[in-house]
Amino acid sequence: MRIAKPLLAVTTPLGVAIGLREAWRFHWWLAVLMALLVGVIAAFFLVTLRRIRAESAPPRDPPR
Repeated sequence: MRIAKPLLAVTTPLGVAIGLREAWRFHWWLAVLMALLVGVIAAFFLVTLRRIRAESAPPRDPPR
């Protein structure tokens, strides 16, 4: 795990970037659709991460 996490953190964005470049070379609109898909997945990931952090935070005092 000590080697795998940094390796994945580096190779995954590189693979996505290379995939976008190859999609652009094949058809430009395919690269646009692929970039939109990556953006939607990233947005859902961030929403899920915010929800997890909000629910695991200690409860705040209610206003008086």
